[in-house]
Amino acid sequence: MQKLLVILISLALYTLTASAVDATLKIEKDVEQRTRIAIVDGSAMQDQRIFNMFLSDFKVSGHFLADKAHNKGDIASSFLLPNIKNSEYVLKYALTQKNGSKLLIRLFKTSDASQVFKKSYAIPSKAKVPFLIHKAVSDVNKVLKYPDISWINRYVVYSTYTTPGLSEIRLADYTFNYRKTIIKGGLNLFPKWANEKQRHLYYTSYNGTVPTLYKLDIYTGSKNKIISSEGMLVCSDVSRDGSKILLTMAPYGQADIYELNVATGTKIRVTKFKGIDVNGRYTDNEQRVLFVSNRLGYANVFKKSLRSAATSQVVYHGRNNNACDASGDKIVYASRESNNAFGRNTFNIYLSSASSGDTRPITTTGSNQFPRFSRDGAVVLFLKQRGNRTSVGYTNLASFQSLLFPYNGNKIQSIDW
Repeated sequence: MQKLLVILISLALYTLTASAVDATLKIEKDVEQRTRIAIVDGSAMQDQRIFNMFLSDFKVSGHFLADKAHNKGDIASSFLLPNIKNSEYVLKYALTQKNGSKLLIRLFKTSDASQVFKKSYAIPSKAKVPFLIHKAVSDVNKVLKYPDISWINRYVVYSTYTTPGLSEIRLADYTFNYRKTIIKGGLNLFPKWANEKQRHLYYTSYNGTVPTLYKLDIYTGSKNKIISSEGMLVCSDVSRDGSKILLTMAPYGQADIYELNVATGTKIRVTKFKGIDVNGRYTDNEQRVLFVSNRLGYANVFKKSLRSAATSQVVYHGRNNNACDASGDKIVYASRESNNAFGRNTFNIYLSSASSGDTRPITTTGSNQFPRFSRDGAVVLFLKQRGNRTSVGYTNLASFQSLLFPYNGNKIQSIDW
């Protein structure tokens, strides 16, 4: 009974409890600094959903102002319609889905109708069309020499409850237009990418007598047992080279942060507080760990050296900060800003600096949870609900462009990308 109680309490620290939030944020980047681009659909079978994905990619990049008009035209022709010549560039595309999916794009400069870029893409799966679009837009962005946005090509992995006591782990593109279940059967939680190439991931299985961490190859389906522990077991972060991982474990009844050497299986106990320390994240060139602790009597964000006892508070805004992530000097965290014991509470996402202490909101109203930096730290992912509907949100930290994508599925337990 005590073991079950520990698991339930620990799961509660990671479970989404979000409600509504503003769909847009203030655009801080000067509009004139972004490139105006028109999109022309040259597909034999035009699809508004495909066009909307192009729009979303260009918007979230922070580098483009895309014309929302769904123009149609011949991709083989270099002729540009007069009504789109007020844009600096025109992207023509044609998608076919007879045997798999094929996408052809042509980028024109409107001032002289010259072709700047042309490329074709193909993938055997029709379901993976979103990834063709993301790759095309990231290539256009690269050709025009804007800062890299290859994060839009990455998988999102998440765990979702299906029925009480059961969950599935799924893959998605960042817009959630593509979704695929990769683990089903039982209670499998806390997926975390094991490497930059996104071939392997860690997850915790609660299907045996003791929580067990596995490493899964998403292409072959093979898995290896990493470690088991009483109480709870979560992989919260992975070192850049993949050799070490941060774990939240509770072998002595209270949750603490551990670092595990994956090759040797040896581990060190990073925190020894007689309370709850969870959600460890590498920071400061992996010499320190950012984590959430209740050592002040309420949940807040702290930083600790991996090799010494020195611990410092790093967040001073809010009285209940229950989730965090780190990227370089930047910290992002969720802060509870209401205290409703019998209903939904308000959570906002804040961006802070570990060195200066400067803090600014990423969201301003409603409830938001699970903030996660992109691999390059340029974009923050978060989750929110509007009534009973969950959405996935993204904020570009340079342009402060914000986008929401409807999830419309069962409750998300945890997420990584």
